[in-house]
Amino acid sequence: MSFKKQDIYNVLETITAPGEGKSLIENKNITNVVAFGDEVIVDVTISNPTLQAKKKLETEITKAIKNKVDTNIDVKINVKVEKPVANKANPNLIRGKEIPNIKNIIAIASGKGGVGKSTITANTAISLTKMGFNVGVLDADVYGPSQHIMFDVEKQKPLSVNVEGRSKMKPIENYGVKLLSLGFFTNPDQAVIWRGPMASKALNQLIFDADWGELDFLLIDLPPGTGDVHLSIVQALPINGAVVVSTPQNIALADAKKGVAMFQQDSIKVPVLGIIENMAYFTPEELPDNKYYIFGKDGAKNLAEDIDTKFLGEVPLVQSIRESGDVGHPVALQKGTLLESSFNNITKEMVAQLLKRNKNLPPTEVVRITTMSGCSTK
Repeated sequence: MSFKKQDIYNVLETITAPGEGKSLIENKNITNVVAFGDEVIVDVTISNPTLQAKKKLETEITKAIKNKVDTNIDVKINVKVEKPVANKANPNLIRGKEIPNIKNIIAIASGKGGVGKSTITANTAISLTKMGFNVGVLDADVYGPSQHIMFDVEKQKPLSVNVEGRSKMKPIENYGVKLLSLGFFTNPDQAVIWRGPMASKALNQLIFDADWGELDFLLIDLPPGTGDVHLSIVQALPINGAVVVSTPQNIALADAKKGVAMFQQDSIKVPVLGIIENMAYFTPEELPDNKYYIFGKDGAKNLAEDIDTKFLGEVPLVQSIRESGDVGHPVALQKGTLLESSFNNITKEMVAQLLKRNKNLPPTEVVRITTMSGCSTK
């Protein structure tokens, strides 16, 4: 059996550090490699404290060395967890790495499905672009991605580009917005049946293995609810703020309140920039002065006041919003319309709250969650 220590390092260069988006070598996770006879000992330091992360890394390194160097090598992996330095003001918040060249990251969330969160995300992105900002959208709705449809790029596939010696995905661009979605990589006729860790790994690739370029805003379209994907996002990214979308009826508001509470957890502490009320009222085309509050009136506005959160604005229930989304032409693109004005006003309020937040609060830090009341990262 003949191999060199450099052979082992070459293999480790191909393995990604857990949750970092960089190789073990590039991220300096490897503290020592010993190669003697038919035995290899690899010492690794990681920041992810979960047993799952340690076992997964041990298996991945062992398999890679045996497959690429020699199947008869006796591989021993020593994984050490190095706890990141906590913020003294809040020991639950852990300082982490930001994505280079992305200035602001905003999560768009909803406690309940079907309230129009993806529609709000797409049109807000368009409004930001029209204001002169460089904007990207990450469709993190793992089980029901839709942004690739709303931006009329569902038949396209991201290309691979070389960035400083590394292969990365180039986001698809339309209407001036850069987009990555799991919808580009899944069969539209088949259900996505993934466990939490699988979904989290896929999202990490979209986040860290992408060449986003220079962005003023990255909007993240989260799935409904409060689950594994949400935890993965706040673990992986320094979110500057979150926006919660709801409709006016009580059952949606109850779930929206839970969504706000999730971001306000002591172990997360992502500032909620405000609440948007979608499907606020219906105005028939033949009765333009009439407003019919089909789902209730001022529900999200009252909720925002109750929980001391900014009400960012309302969007009426209009057929053209749905039609525009279905054909991949967000309604905010329609110049001089009431809907364009509605989304512009909402977007301006969101940016105003973000500026206030950036001025008055310390930067949100990447959250490392090991345990959480009622939740699990496993």
